[in-house]
Amino acid sequence: MMKKRNWVIVAAVVLGLTVVFAGPAAAAEKKFFAITTGGTGGTYYPLGGLLAQALTERVPEVLVTGQAGNASVANCNLIKDHQIESAFVQNNVAFSAYEGKDQFAGKPVKNLRGIASLYPETIQIVARADSGIKSLKDIKGKKLIPGDRGSGTEVDTLNILSVYNLAYKDFGGVDWLGFSGASQRLQDKQADVTFTTAGWPTAAITELSMSTDIVLVPIEEDMIAKITKSFPFYSKVIIPKGTYKGMTADVPTVTTMAQWVVDEQVPEDLVYKLTKALWEKGADGKKESGAEVMAKVHAQGKNVQLKTALSGMAIPLHAGAAKYYKEKGLIK
Repeated sequence: MMKKRNWVIVAAVVLGLTVVFAGPAAAAEKKFFAITTGGTGGTYYPLGGLLAQALTERVPEVLVTGQAGNASVANCNLIKDHQIESAFVQNNVAFSAYEGKDQFAGKPVKNLRGIASLYPETIQIVARADSGIKSLKDIKGKKLIPGDRGSGTEVDTLNILSVYNLAYKDFGGVDWLGFSGASQRLQDKQADVTFTTAGWPTAAITELSMSTDIVLVPIEEDMIAKITKSFPFYSKVIIPKGTYKGMTADVPTVTTMAQWVVDEQVPEDLVYKLTKALWEKGADGKKESGAEVMAKVHAQGKNVQLKTALSGMAIPLHAGAAKYYKEKGLIK
């Protein structure tokens, strides 16, 4: 575990990110700034690495690094303890963390601040085709993987199960694993169904579909209505057919928003520069914005747009981000 400190962190570099400086003196001037993401089989991990690379090129005083993490709940707790500067989290988890609700009851994360909403995170319910699961009404008694313990995916799983009047005791077995581990269990026939909250296509599901016949389990229209009424931060979304191998029909489900959040203690000027670099090219017009870099490489990167930067933002903005959005006319 990293030790508590102000806003400087030394973090592992992911996705083979290598930055070459002019020499030791230039390197010494750089400060490390981390974006903690999720498991390597999800969407946070590659997009966080790409964003880190783009920001390093655009903001000269920092070396931004993307690092794998245990997703939303764990990331909020790391920010609470000032162990990381920033992270990707789900907007519903960010709201609960700031308000001290649900998993954060009595332990609010009051230093949590928003930089931007990035893209919709879809709740994808994946079952082995030979499990007999065709709808969520069929999952009772099956072997379930609800995501990593304490992750945003587990939060979503519990929310949806509650609307179906189901709890962990209603399953033939429950095991807590990240996306890649869950896919391996399905492939090995040690689990029947798993929940994955991530932008699609999700690498772990894509890989699973290549080796195992799977079904993407739809949520019925009447149950979507109940879910969105009980949990207004969800909205209906359609995963289009062909997203994964063997997927021959559109699948209705619900979605939330992935957000980039930061510790309030990070200096205002730095967060302003990082926010601007997320959305704008360099002054020379040659260095691409973080959003442009993400859009080139991942399907969900195309959904990272300035016009939705504040969608679902239910926590206070960091002062540096707020300054940028005021300049752009998005807030007063």
